[in-house]
Amino acid sequence: MRELTVGLGSRSYPIFIAEGCLNRIGADLAERRVGKRYGLIIDDRVAEVYGEAVSTSLQGAGLAVEALVFPHGEASKSLHSVADLAGRLASLGFDRQDALIALGGGVTGDLAGFLAATYMRGIPYVQVPTTLLAQVDSSVGGKTGVDISEGKNLIGVFHQPRAVYIDIAVLSSLPREELLGGLAEVIKYGVIRDGAFFSFLENHRQAILDLQPEVITHTISTCCRIKAEVVAEDEREGGVRRILNYGHTIGHAVEGASDFTIIHGLAVAIGMVAAARLAVAKGLLSEHDKERIITLLKAYGLPIAVPGALSRTRIKRYLLTDKKAVGGRLHFVLPTTIGSTCINADISEAQLDAVLG
Repeated sequence: MRELTVGLGSRSYPIFIAEGCLNRIGADLAERRVGKRYGLIIDDRVAEVYGEAVSTSLQGAGLAVEALVFPHGEASKSLHSVADLAGRLASLGFDRQDALIALGGGVTGDLAGFLAATYMRGIPYVQVPTTLLAQVDSSVGGKTGVDISEGKNLIGVFHQPRAVYIDIAVLSSLPREELLGGLAEVIKYGVIRDGAFFSFLENHRQAILDLQPEVITHTISTCCRIKAEVVAEDEREGGVRRILNYGHTIGHAVEGASDFTIIHGLAVAIGMVAAARLAVAKGLLSEHDKERIITLLKAYGLPIAVPGALSRTRIKRYLLTDKKAVGGRLHFVLPTTIGSTCINADISEAQLDAVLG
């Protein structure tokens, strides 16, 4: 088992990465005493596959657990869902001595984290991500939130988990599209922080796509290490943590304009290419490095262009409500080389129109 630490002083927590660790969660939580009982926050699809295994693990360690199932999909990441789940927790008598387990993908992690942060003004929770995207990105760092009609994640708080448990074995059950969506976030880490890791992704494409255990463990560990370092340096996104948003400004707008028919990771891949093209237009990135980014995304089967059928007007409307805007100006994370980025707000409408196509 690999173990990393997100270093946040008294709020530091471990990330465990191992094949089969799903079955050992109960024993570890019993030792850590995170809560006296647990609310398992899980969508209906994941509940069918992993709900019983995790509940059995907890019960086998002498821990009480209640499963709270909600409908899968981005539409559930809402204040309505938070209110519904909070009401169910209250009916079950959950209090500040209890804890939540977020078992699922990014929607579940964001929703359960926000619920944990706000129920009784904050109770503990742990993350058990079951998608590649959640394992390498959203389960680490304490960002929680829900969507409103005006945009993604516009309501949220920072609330760090007590631990993150990553079982690489669950990846074999992922639909292909979900795996590819996670790989977009994986590639992001190479672009923003680690040129050597980007080269590793170029050289080990087939092994990664085949989910070879040693290679996928290294891949996930590297992403988590990078994110842990960035979060420890800037927990609340006042500075360097903003680089983690590479590809997300246009990506979120594409996602929203598609009515979420384009999943998050695929939208981020599109946004990464758009940001690379903006960087070239601003003279910040070489054509060679831009082509490396595009070539790698294509090699993993990821989209590189905004679909022609999407309304550019709707995309721009979503951009105007992006939470990364400051003083009405959009801030883009732009690559300067493979492995480094800058924040740029000097983007003209003509330049934006050019990359939207």
